[in-house]
Amino acid sequence: MKHLLFLLIFLNFTTNIIFAQVFSFNVEVENSEENHRILIDKNYFVETVFNSSDAQFIYTRGGFYTKTKNYFHVIFEFNSNYEKDSLKKMTYSGINKMKKISNLDQNLEGKWLMAGRVGPSGEEKRRDTKRSRKTLKFLIDGHFQWTAYNTETFQFFGCGGGKYSAVQGDYNESIEYFSRDKTRAGKTLSFKYEEKGNDWYHSGFSSKGKPLHEIWTLRKTE
Repeated sequence: MKHLLFLLIFLNFTTNIIFAQVFSFNVEVENSEENHRILIDKNYFVETVFNSSDAQFIYTRGGFYTKTKNYFHVIFEFNSNYEKDSLKKMTYSGINKMKKISNLDQNLEGKWLMAGRVGPSGEEKRRDTKRSRKTLKFLIDGHFQWTAYNTETFQFFGCGGGKYSAVQGDYNESIEYFSRDKTRAGKTLSFKYEEKGNDWYHSGFSSKGKPLHEIWTLRKTE
């Protein structure tokens, strides 16, 4: 219930907001400090909250939005706290203490959907990216978040995020929060990447140390 106090998140935006950007602010709640992070591009909005001191994940929610004046009307595709608050949409507005934390633009910026994997012998196994069960990776201004969810049932399967860099085929993620296991926060993972058309081939080792070779495809505007 305490998070109902923050249903209107006050963003330090103006009517001339420059897309895309990443913002952050901290809130003191019951002797702890919660970090609210906002990732936003020209049509998509993600809010994630985690504990600043121990990386404990609290919630995430996001989806496509429309804007009228200084109001951002977000229709959620996912809400990790849905079973408790039943929220499927929210309007964000106002001006308050918000810090812009955007870094320089990086390669691979955009919204990517998990599209399949490459097997040991090089064979590709593709999945239907239009199905309701999705894994989205949102890369913007040196920050990232992946989220696994179901748009029909509002089931939430997990998320993780932090900072990233992508330079000349080398991709690195520095994890700041991870919903399934906060002990993974603080780790840096290194991968190789290659772009082929609208696909991003991503290979290396997972946070569990298992080899992976994923295919992500750039999400088209829906």
